Amino acid sequence: MEYRQLGQSDLKVSAITFGAWAIGGWMWGGAERKDAKEAIRTSIDQGVTSIDTAPIYGQGTSEEIVGEALEGVSRDKVQILTKFGLTWEGSKGQFYFSSKDNSGKDINIHKYAGKENIIRECEDSLRRLRTDYIDLYQIHWADETTPIEESFEAVLRLKEQGKIREAGVCNYDKGQMQRAENVLPMASNQVPFSMVERNIEKELTPYCIEHRKGILAYSPLQRGILTGKIKPDHKFEDGDHRPGTKFYQPDNIARINAFLGLIKPLAESKNATLAQLVLRWTIERPGVTVALAGARNADQAIQNAKAIDVKLAPEEIDFINKHLYAVSLI
Repeated sequence: MEYRQLGQSDLKVSAITFGAWAIGGWMWGGAERKDAKEAIRTSIDQGVTSIDTAPIYGQGTSEEIVGEALEGVSRDKVQILTKFGLTWEGSKGQFYFSSKDNSGKDINIHKYAGKENIIRECEDSLRRLRTDYIDLYQIHWADETTPIEESFEAVLRLKEQGKIREAGVCNYDKGQMQRAENVLPMASNQVPFSMVERNIEKELTPYCIEHRKGILAYSPLQRGILTGKIKPDHKFEDGDHRPGTKFYQPDNIARINAFLGLIKPLAESKNATLAQLVLRWTIERPGVTVALAGARNADQAIQNAKAIDVKLAPEEIDFINKHLYAVSLI
C-alpha cells in the first residue's frame, strides 16, 4: 500500500481508503453486517488503514459496524474518518431530502451544523465507533442556515479537547473552504470525482494544490458503473438509489461501457481488473490524495486494495486520457 500525507496535516492515510457508505445499507439495498465487518478487517490486512464513514450512512449503522470491526485492532494502526452535519432527527437546519431508513420508516434529512449539534454528533460518533478520538472530522454538506465560522468554532473546540485530530470538509467549494480556514486549518476536502465526473478540476483542484490541501475522491468507480459490470438491463435491489442517477440511465451506461471497452486491454495486460485500473488512474490524478472504494465483502476488499499494485507509465495515462476525452460520456 502507499501512504500519503493529508494536506499539511500530521495525518497519513492509505491511498486506497475504505468507503463505508454501502455497508450502512441505506440507499444501497441493504448490507450483511458479518460480511461488512469481514470486509473491513480484510482491508486492514491488505494495508488499507483508513476508513471513511458517516453517521447518516444507515443512521448510525455504518459507524457501529466500523466500531465492531476494529475491536482488537491497535488504534494507532488505523485512521477513522467520519463526518457531521447531516441529521435525520428533528427539523433544524436546511431540508435536504426525504428518504426511508433501513427498516422502511420515512425520515427527513436536514443539513444542520449548529455548534451544539456538532458537539453532540461527535459524542454519538465516538460511542458508535468505540473510540475516544476521530482522526479526521469532516462537515458532510454545507448548511446554509448556520455560518461556516460558527460550525468550525465547534470543531476547533473538539480539536482542543483531543476528540479529533484533524478537521476537513466535504462537498465545499473554494470560497467555503476559505471561510472554514479562517477558523482553523483544513486538512482536506472530500468531493465526488471519477473518470466521468471531473468538475472539481476546473477550480477546486487548482486551489487545493496551491494551498496544499488533500483531496479525498469519493465515488471514483462512479458507484460501480466504472467496473464494467453494470449493463443497461442491470437489476438493482429494492432501495438502491443508483437507477435514479444520471450515470445509470441506459444510454449513459452504454456510453461508459463503450469507453471501458477501449481501455480494458490495458487492464488485461497488467493482469488487473477495470476497477483496479480506474482506481490507480484516480490516485495518479493531480491533486488527488485518496480514492475511496467501498466493499461489502472480503473479496471486494482484496480487489480494491490490489489496485495499488497497478503501475501506470505516463504514456499509458495519456492513452487512457485520450480515449476518455474523445468519447462523449455524459
